[in-house]
Amino acid sequence: MKRKFITVLSIVFISIITLSCREKKTTGEKIEDAVEDVGEGIEDGAEEVKDAVEDATDDN
Repeated sequence: MKRKFITVLSIVFISIITLSCREKKTTGEKIEDAVEDVGEGIEDGAEEVKDAVEDATDDN
């Protein structure tokens, strides 16, 4: 009985330690990530427009 209690208690402590050590992003980091995503989206869109224009001029 004592061994089972110690095993369960050990598992609980390991779970708490593992879950509490997760890296949490601050609001500033979330904003930076969002700005980077938007910037990448704009770059991708610009490349697509450039390719479309080049394809249109090649056809003529």
